[in-house]
Amino acid sequence: MDLQITSLTGASGSTHFVATDTVNWVILQADDGVTLIDGGYPGHADAVTESLRRVGSAPEEIRAALLTHAHVDHLGGLVKLRQKYAFDVYADPHEVAHARRDYLEQANAASLAPIAWQPRVLRWLSRILPLGALDKTGLPDATPFPDLAGLPGAPVPIAAPGHTRGHSAFLVADGEALVSGDALISAHPTTTPPGPQCLGPVFTHDPERNAASLENLAATDARLLFPGHGPQWAGRMRTAVDQALARG
Repeated sequence: MDLQITSLTGASGSTHFVATDTVNWVILQADDGVTLIDGGYPGHADAVTESLRRVGSAPEEIRAALLTHAHVDHLGGLVKLRQKYAFDVYADPHEVAHARRDYLEQANAASLAPIAWQPRVLRWLSRILPLGALDKTGLPDATPFPDLAGLPGAPVPIAAPGHTRGHSAFLVADGEALVSGDALISAHPTTTPPGPQCLGPVFTHDPERNAASLENLAATDARLLFPGHGPQWAGRMRTAVDQALARG
């Protein structure tokens, strides 16, 4: 699997943005271990391990994993990794029940049906189904965020509900980069053209609330966007949010 890794080094350690053609994750690496942010689809577990190896780490060094949200393409790889390795998984308090699969709040066959005929959607489905897109396994012991300042990389959570009811973003790399999950992305196989954008109502639980939450992201001083989908984007977050909102 092709992995594109962008790395930054600062006072809090090294930050690695790992991009694939379907979904992304982030590695925060410090002397006392690793924090993962998201983990791809179930079929990405080996790719997460490979990305750790490429930055000089290993899954045994994972101290914790954080979820931007509990959709299968962000949680699934973590479920697989925890079958071999012991680490805690944390989410916003409003997202914990979703991660535990007390309920499931993501696109399904019925919601995708109106767009499933589109060639780009069909191509996307052909890539994600082998990665475990239909897997509904959760993490029964997912827990709310502790004080994240004590984790490797010292990520700072930012509430960004809307895509799911407990979606979170994170400031990383000493505030230089924003991990936006799916609240704000830069590309997706089902959309065109690329650039800062929001996923549409097929994929987003509450689009109006998601749009309102973007103001929390725009208020940051980050100059790099690490989205859940698409390549990294450089610039002011205010500009990224304005461009996304202008696209509708």
